[in-house]
Amino acid sequence: MIEKMKKVFVVSSASKKEQMLASLMDLGVLHIAEKKSADRAVLDRFLELSKTELLLKEYAEKGQKDAPLLTGEEFEAKYAEIRAAADRKDALTADRNAAAVEAERLAPWGDFSPEHIKELKNAGLDFHFYRVGKKDLESLKADEEIRFIRLADVEKMPVVAVLGTLPPQLSAMELAVPEKGLEELRAYMADCDAKAAECGEELRKASVYGNSFKAQILKAQDNAEFSSAEATAQSEDELVWISGYMPEEDIPKLADFAKANGTAWAADDPDDEDDKVPTKVRYNKLTNIIRPLFDVLGILPGYHEQDVSLWFLIFFTIFTAMIIGDAAYGFLFLIAAVVMTIKMKKVNNVVFLVYVLSIATIIWGAITGTWFGSEAAMNVPFLRSLVIPSFANYPQYFGVTASAQQNTIMKFSFTLGVIQIALGCLLSVRKKISEKNLSFVADIGWLFAACAMYMLSLFLVIGEKIDVKPVFIVIIAAFIIVVLFGGMEPGKSFGQGIKAGLGNAFTVFLDTISCFGNVMSYIRLFAVGMASLAIAQSFNGIAENFKGPWFVLAIVVLVIGHGLNLIMGLLSVVVHGVRLNVLEFSGQAGLEWTGIAYEPFKKNDTNDNKETDNKEI
Repeated sequence: MIEKMKKVFVVSSASKKEQMLASLMDLGVLHIAEKKSADRAVLDRFLELSKTELLLKEYAEKGQKDAPLLTGEEFEAKYAEIRAAADRKDALTADRNAAAVEAERLAPWGDFSPEHIKELKNAGLDFHFYRVGKKDLESLKADEEIRFIRLADVEKMPVVAVLGTLPPQLSAMELAVPEKGLEELRAYMADCDAKAAECGEELRKASVYGNSFKAQILKAQDNAEFSSAEATAQSEDELVWISGYMPEEDIPKLADFAKANGTAWAADDPDDEDDKVPTKVRYNKLTNIIRPLFDVLGILPGYHEQDVSLWFLIFFTIFTAMIIGDAAYGFLFLIAAVVMTIKMKKVNNVVFLVYVLSIATIIWGAITGTWFGSEAAMNVPFLRSLVIPSFANYPQYFGVTASAQQNTIMKFSFTLGVIQIALGCLLSVRKKISEKNLSFVADIGWLFAACAMYMLSLFLVIGEKIDVKPVFIVIIAAFIIVVLFGGMEPGKSFGQGIKAGLGNAFTVFLDTISCFGNVMSYIRLFAVGMASLAIAQSFNGIAENFKGPWFVLAIVVLVIGHGLNLIMGLLSVVVHGVRLNVLEFSGQAGLEWTGIAYEPFKKNDTNDNKETDNKEI
């Protein structure tokens, strides 16, 4: 259920601005829309603390115990030490890398002392060192004005030490004389490594203060939120005010807050056109199961939309079972859920969702007779007794033809599709009737169109004997209904609605064709499930070729093959199972998933202030 929101204004005297905001933060129910950015220094503090905490995590040892929380002064002193150590390590690493690059450049030239070269220059012998081509070397020998000494080759190229510089027309590569020689550079690199290791040891010892950093990060986040609210608040004529949204049930808290703090307030229902209203969904114990998926996908219904969590959960569960399609895979998921339960010693929403999906997959796999895609499972009387013959993936064991079985699964897929699309239409009708929106008649037209398209799908794909004339009559009638009533909305006269609907006639025509595609798209449940079965059977067939002493390879093939099949199945669930809910179903229900999450202005200095997915069911 989407909780009803109120738009509120809180007003105080300018002198009590900070007090008002601090009290509102303690109240923790006001959602501030369109917040301005916090002060740069406050944000920098938050970012630096977060970066340092992540750095310390790299040095934390597995299973180490955190030190007691530091006081404010103790933390600042420790934080300064940690930052200094981290900065020293970064500088040493940069110097070491630069020295390594220089050493790599000098390595072909061998070790020499740059100081000796400087001494020669001070004595008036300005030597320059070049790599030259063989032809250029011959030119040097022929030029009596150039004095040079031939040195050992570098990377198979002649090297000369020239007193002075070479003429620019010669293609020679001069060695830039370094500050340090090769051995000095290597010694310097070793020294940098040793000092960096010391800094790393300091950071390792400091990693036990992780909890102190988390506490300070939360405080910095509070400061950033407060700074943002302070910048957002408006003022005029010695008054300061801030606006936002809060759940209607929290209005009494606001009244008590205003009475205690001597502030004024006002609340009203948001306008229908207000697209800044946040959405707060109240999940029950059942619908809370699907919440982790919503969070991962980042989807949330808009405030003026409907909560379809229950229907999403039901259909997503069925779709997942059909796409994975194998009871043995379902048991693997079930085992994973049990392991997670034992490890965490509780069942959170994620684990509970895995339980639900695994059990549904086991049931579907059992009634289709699919156990690791193996036909041999049908030789087990108990497993065979669980199968519904017309759904069996091995129909020959039940006197059913393969085409009849496939037609049954496809019909079941189309039936699921029309039920879900029809449900979306009915949900939209209910919502519009409550809003006194006459366009609900158009949704009834879409309901008729979806049912007609379902019959047309059965006729075209499965070959069922259906008189298509009444089907096309229903489609045409539905098209007319949608055109006539699709433009209706509150505030428009009946004539204006008719005119708007006629203006969208071509769009409705395209949408009618799209409606057929929406029903047909549910065949993916059949197709993906059959593909998963075919892949499993293929790897089983490959494994059967390895007999005798090669049985180890058979096991490897089975593990890799079924592992890949499982991964592809999970990806298919995301691609297809989610799509059917978010697009086809949601489109008919009028959902665009444009919700803004309700994020009240409150303190974050305790871990239980934020709702998480880890609540026990």
